[in-house]
Amino acid sequence: PMKLEPGGVLYALTITGSSALLFLVQPMIAKAILPRFGGSAGVWVTCMLFFQVALLAGYLYSYWVTRLPRRLQTALHLALLALSLWALPLHPRFETTPSGSGNPALAILWLSAVSVGLPYFLLSTTSPLLQSWYAARGARFPYRLFALSNAASLAALFAYPVVIEPLLSGKHQLLWWSGAYLGVVVLAALSALRSAGKKPVEEPTDFIGPENRPLLWIALAACASTLWLAVANHLSQEVAPIPFLWVLPLGLYLLSFILCFEGSGWYRPSLFRWLLPAAWIAVCLRLALQGSVGGLEWEIPVLSAALFVCCMFCHGELAESKPDPRKGLAYFYLMVALGGALGAVFVGLIAPNLFSTWLELPIGITLCVLLALALLFGFAAKRLVRLAVFAVLAFVFALRYRSGDADVVRLRNFYGALQVRDRGAGEREARALYNGVTLHGLQFLSPSRSRLATVYYSPESGVGRMLDSHRTFGRRVAIIGLGAGTLATYGRQGDQFRFYDINPAVIQVAQRDFRFLAESDAQTAVLLGDGRLSLEREPPKAFDVIVLDAFSDDSIPIHLLTREAIESYFQHLRDSGILAIHITNRYLDLDPVVEALAAALGKQVLLIHNPPDPDRGVSEADWAVLSDEVLPDLAPYSHPPATSRKPRPWTDDFSNLFGALR
Repeated sequence: PMKLEPGGVLYALTITGSSALLFLVQPMIAKAILPRFGGSAGVWVTCMLFFQVALLAGYLYSYWVTRLPRRLQTALHLALLALSLWALPLHPRFETTPSGSGNPALAILWLSAVSVGLPYFLLSTTSPLLQSWYAARGARFPYRLFALSNAASLAALFAYPVVIEPLLSGKHQLLWWSGAYLGVVVLAALSALRSAGKKPVEEPTDFIGPENRPLLWIALAACASTLWLAVANHLSQEVAPIPFLWVLPLGLYLLSFILCFEGSGWYRPSLFRWLLPAAWIAVCLRLALQGSVGGLEWEIPVLSAALFVCCMFCHGELAESKPDPRKGLAYFYLMVALGGALGAVFVGLIAPNLFSTWLELPIGITLCVLLALALLFGFAAKRLVRLAVFAVLAFVFALRYRSGDADVVRLRNFYGALQVRDRGAGEREARALYNGVTLHGLQFLSPSRSRLATVYYSPESGVGRMLDSHRTFGRRVAIIGLGAGTLATYGRQGDQFRFYDINPAVIQVAQRDFRFLAESDAQTAVLLGDGRLSLEREPPKAFDVIVLDAFSDDSIPIHLLTREAIESYFQHLRDSGILAIHITNRYLDLDPVVEALAAALGKQVLLIHNPPDPDRGVSEADWAVLSDEVLPDLAPYSHPPATSRKPRPWTDDFSNLFGALR
């Protein structure tokens, strides 16, 4: 057990509280600002980028301030602690964010900085700063305080999706956090005052020395950071941008820190010479077989196990090479934070602008392979270069390979990765639109079949039956989510179909590479912007039908499925208007969610399922049709819900997607 010198208990309590709040605020703020930017998984990546960079700034401050006279350290830190209270109570400061920003990532970084920047910065300084003060007083095991810090972070992370998110609204989460932060500020101030009154046993020495290996520390930390962010991004693109799918990879990342720095020999190089190749192969296979073998029950455990093994290697090697705590502790933490920030910058900023598909995870694995071959297997530099080239080519091939398909275009931006591919031959030759691995549209290239409604929008689908039965002249139809524009096939002379999509790349592809919009008999218009916000700018009672079909890969923007959102849709529907919601999902059971919303608003709901028909390009689909009155034409095609769950209706301030997982 760890023995603490007098005053060490105060340090331990301060570090525990600050670390818990440090990692609780990440999902809280990210979830709070998610709706403003279209519910994209890119919001989570950018938020994590901000937090990693802020963490680096905190570690840089800790390294710099420990070089100052002790009383000046205390005065400066107390002043910053007092100044940070200005940010309370914590809330997203949307009023400070410029509207219509061309780059959502920059707007998210700015919003995060003005909303939580200074409190988060000061929380990030607590662990390295107090450990430096503790080591300077002659403590023997300050690195165990680092393990304690990560243990508190881990506990807080898993408490969020399991306890906090299901029980508290977003507003109350931030209020409770603000109160707890005030308590941590008091503890941090007491710790600073106590340190000011004691002369250090040994002042910090310069970081230059044979025991310090900054480039290795940066590379190991960057590799682990890239891997956890890439895995989290992959899962949220596939399922939904929800806290749980960020908490799990980040929790495994932190757990590896705890085990490696706790000091009990959890990391054994001889064991990881066997575990690492297995982890690399598992990731490679999941990427190559993605979407064709297994589902969530395979995706999460395989990638999580591989991530944990790789992070144990990176953090184990970090722990093996750490310096004497009185000869470079603050500098060591600074280099680790720099590596973490570089990994976040790569995943959050560089990759979306440099690559046309998801290459972060393969590149992270490749870096892990190279580090392991050098540190565990003793490979020479020339050999490593050859293997690196081979590994990159292998992963690129695994991601790009699709039997019988020819790429037309690949695009990637903040909102995801799009691929347009041609497949089949003759009358069955078709052009398909994919977001990640999820099919979002398909059009036959033959002129005789090009106007067929395919995939999730066939005549026997819920939306197809609804549009065929609701055939009043001059219909005004609003469709949130464009895809390839397939629903335009249901347009008739005199109809007006207005599509709303937040992703400019989707609009570009639908208008350039598909003919659904051009061949429609209806008057079509496509508007760029978040569907819910754009629709709210339309006049009330302006539409006969509203279709909600906004998905990114297989994830669903939560803010489009809340009570307030549904109320807004019906305010824009004319009397006897109909709302159709696309709820097809591999991983989420959305039937109970929509039923709970309909019941809360006093609406009728019909759940309609159709089977696949590959010869006609029809996919299995689930739709929910909401209306004020019973729809006798559609009632025969509806089915009862598959489960008896009755979840709490989602609102703009409360949602629990964790409870909707299949």
